[in-house]
Amino acid sequence: MSHIKKIILSVLLCIPLLSLSIPSQAVPALSSVSIPFIILSQYKATADIGDKIYLLAVTSTGKPATWKSSNSKTASVNTYGIVTAKKAGLAIITAKIKNAEASCYIAINKTKITLSLNNASIEHGEKLKLTAVTSNDSEVTWKSSKKSVATIDEYGTVTGIKPGETVITAKADGSTATCALKVKPPVIKLSRTSVKLYRGQTVKITAAVSSKINPAWKTNKKSIATVDKNGTVTAVKNGTATITATVDGVYKTCEVIVQKPDIKLSSVELSLKKGTSTTITAYVSSDNLPVWATSNPNIVSINSKGKVTALKKGTAYIYASEDGTKARCTVKVTE
Repeated sequence: MSHIKKIILSVLLCIPLLSLSIPSQAVPALSSVSIPFIILSQYKATADIGDKIYLLAVTSTGKPATWKSSNSKTASVNTYGIVTAKKAGLAIITAKIKNAEASCYIAINKTKITLSLNNASIEHGEKLKLTAVTSNDSEVTWKSSKKSVATIDEYGTVTGIKPGETVITAKADGSTATCALKVKPPVIKLSRTSVKLYRGQTVKITAAVSSKINPAWKTNKKSIATVDKNGTVTAVKNGTATITATVDGVYKTCEVIVQKPDIKLSSVELSLKKGTSTTITAYVSSDNLPVWATSNPNIVSINSKGKVTALKKGTAYIYASEDGTKARCTVKVTE
């Protein structure tokens, strides 16, 4: 039965009752006794938060009733009998006239929230859209229990900030629904786990990161090998260094071995007459130029290109050095 039909039926029922209260002119000996009463359009109702219920009160006096709610925080009523559901619970709406009243029991339903996901996992930087449906179509507000792990905006879009766990809460009309969210630690794979270089050589190490976040690169020994923000490693001197790529506390390493070069001289022993010159050639496996030196500059001299000049009678040594490796040539100078 529709709401309007209920009201019409209530009014029709009032008519015979009202006629009983009117004194009969045919029996003047009987005194008229008028009993005040109120008839409501309904005596029980249920509603969702935010709904409005229209109550009609028919009074025996024909005067409008005054309205009151037993719990205005749950359901309020105005002077026209319009009830507004505010929060889940029970309220009694009462219409009053002098010496009469009638009540309607209003049950306000708790708002139910249904989320698109109750559990989810994402990576740092990844976004996830959550949706919430409420039983009364009310709007929800969103909140993350740990904003340092993941944030959520007013539209339900979650953004992973760092690995960890948080709880995403949707709230409406005092009701809540939650989604347990995990921001996963990334998986890192390096293009190399070890590499051998000579001084001055470079190599590019690439990192495949599941979260697509660029890693932070670091070397444990800058004196042996350096690395820039793009993963390019440069060998500085012989030794071993560890290159580390780190994302959100997860890291992978690559061992860099800077090798000592092999040096071979074109001559390991020379005999020169005083005042003459010759050139020694050094074959260095790293292709770096060696540093030349003489043990006795009074007997022989040598320049940066390996040219040896005999200065006076005697014996001296010529050295070719490169990154910890040294090769020697013995030079005897005669008159």
